[in-house]
Amino acid sequence: MSERIVVGMSGGVDSSVAALLLKEQGYDVVGVFMKNWEEQDENGTCMAESDWRDVREVCDLIDIPYYSVNFAKEYWDRVFSYFLKEYRAGRTPNPDVLCNREIKFRAFLDFAMNLGASRMATGHFVRTDEEGRLLKGTDPNKDQSYFLYMVHEAQLKKSIFPVGGMTKAQVRKIAEEHHLPVSAKKDSTGVCFIGERNFKKFLGGYLPAQPGDMVTPEGEVVGRHDGLMYYTLGQRRGLGIGGRGDGRSWFVIGKDLEKNVLLVAQGEDHPLLYSTRSVAEDVTWVGEAPMQEGETVTCTARYRYRQPDQPVEAALRDGKLYLHSLVPQRAVTPGQSAVLYRGEVCLGGGIITEVSDAGVTVP
Repeated sequence: MSERIVVGMSGGVDSSVAALLLKEQGYDVVGVFMKNWEEQDENGTCMAESDWRDVREVCDLIDIPYYSVNFAKEYWDRVFSYFLKEYRAGRTPNPDVLCNREIKFRAFLDFAMNLGASRMATGHFVRTDEEGRLLKGTDPNKDQSYFLYMVHEAQLKKSIFPVGGMTKAQVRKIAEEHHLPVSAKKDSTGVCFIGERNFKKFLGGYLPAQPGDMVTPEGEVVGRHDGLMYYTLGQRRGLGIGGRGDGRSWFVIGKDLEKNVLLVAQGEDHPLLYSTRSVAEDVTWVGEAPMQEGETVTCTARYRYRQPDQPVEAALRDGKLYLHSLVPQRAVTPGQSAVLYRGEVCLGGGIITEVSDAGVTVP
């Protein structure tokens, strides 16, 4: 009897090709669609219906059984509530990181094991080795290890990533050659539960907005903001103050929650957009910790998805990660993740809580 592998299928081309490849390799493959969000879009259409239809069509074509499982309550409790809490605190969260830890590699993994699977599979562009270490995907433009740094080795050893060693172009070519109905489907972008809807309108339905002043570092009021939660560090679009100042573009350089003030400045290379030191909390390691309490190591870090690796000195103090970037970093954003690497290996990381040059030092 062949080994059973349950594939988490989103209705996209990556997970569809993952299921196809595993079927061709002789595994007993089961496709499972995860429904994590109940809400309808602005047209009254359930956003998951079309994806679920695509999953059914692909599974019928490659001749594997399929199921749908509803994790909406788990998603609300473990991911969305955190998402709202972070925005309420003035930070810019990354719910995909938490979704991978809490839903895909916890709730879904448990579901797969209950279906009699020995392993689960996804369409993530990452790889693992025999030791269960998390490795970057082969395609540098699609590598998703940044989003999986909260997943532990024990979970990775029960997981398989069939497209992790491929480029996106290769994945699409396989889908086309096998006439999969999703071969030309666009990649999903943004936060999954918001979809293509207006972000400001969506967030405003859950959190009350508090408009306030836009202020320069010199204290000049140059406009009004709609609510601090709608803006992120380094943002240029949507500020509505383009006609002010010396003609250069305006950028968000910070937030003052106590005064409800959005700090803005002109110039893409404004010094206040850059920093070399930051602190991350909620630190998690994929495997064995790369440093002990009180130790400093040299490695690389990413402060956002698709960013090239940046050389850093990382120190662990009182459970917090203190990062000293050897190259000034632009728009390092509280609420986002700082993820550490050593070569191809993703070590782990944490949630950025402080960004500074003068105010944050390694104790």
